[in-house]
Amino acid sequence: MRIVLLGATGFLGHHLLPELSAAGHECIVLSRYPPGCRELTVLPNVEVRRSDIYAAEQLQKHIGGADAVINMVGILNERGRKGEGFNTAHVVLVEKIIEACRACNVRRLLQVSALHAGKGSSYYLISKGKAEERILAAEHLDSTIFQPSVIFGEGDSFFNRFAGLLKVAPFLPLACPDSKLQPVWVGDVVVAMARALADPDTIGQKLIMVGPQEYTLRELVEFTACVCGLRRKIIGLPDSMSRLQGRVMDFVPGKPFSSDNYRSLQTDNTSGENSLWRFGITPRSIEATVPGYLGGAASQRRLDKCRKRADE
Repeated sequence: MRIVLLGATGFLGHHLLPELSAAGHECIVLSRYPPGCRELTVLPNVEVRRSDIYAAEQLQKHIGGADAVINMVGILNERGRKGEGFNTAHVVLVEKIIEACRACNVRRLLQVSALHAGKGSSYYLISKGKAEERILAAEHLDSTIFQPSVIFGEGDSFFNRFAGLLKVAPFLPLACPDSKLQPVWVGDVVVAMARALADPDTIGQKLIMVGPQEYTLRELVEFTACVCGLRRKIIGLPDSMSRLQGRVMDFVPGKPFSSDNYRSLQTDNTSGENSLWRFGITPRSIEATVPGYLGGAASQRRLDKCRKRADE
């Protein structure tokens, strides 16, 4: 199968491409800066092409002749604060992809969305929901939408980011500490995506992907500190201070946290439904995976000690 991928140079794409390559698919990765992702070109059947994905003519040029398109483009924060950045990345781009697929007579589209897209008040979730609506309304598409919780794995921006913060800070003021999340392993996500690609029963469906257990954000940060062998004070902020932290961080370069992140965390990132089981996938836990890439065997031993203390 000839597959055109957008957003494949990020964390999820680096795990999905080897899976698709090993299955014999021909993968065309679109990127504004191909030299920045040379490591992908060593994979068999993977070609990285320079393209402005927002340019309709370029998009149609590359999508032409494809059997499927996979869109993984997504941002967690925008440069501004009014939602324009989220709308451009999540809605406008999807509209361009839909039109390019129509023009090139490409029917199969896989869209990586977000758990509870369209719910809550954050621009992130609202824009993800609008993108889903556009896709499902396109009668010429055979689409499948994936709704994962926070995705973790080697190279992730969740556990690795908190590990970096904890290593330099003697204490961590944590916004929205009681927010609930159900992290899902990237390995499970990419296997499900690869299997759904050729499964006609997934057409027109939204597939929820979550891990085996729910945690509060505080529990996940404390787990990270334990795995890294760090004794850190985690200070859970009340709602008013969490909101204020978001407003202040709106003006910090790189936005490690933002008002929109705060709004997203008001909607628990959990689900009692899990589509991984339909593909024969048993969701893998953070305890079985994270110590391996945050510190190897030493961190696993530290985690075992943490478990023993918790059981005492």
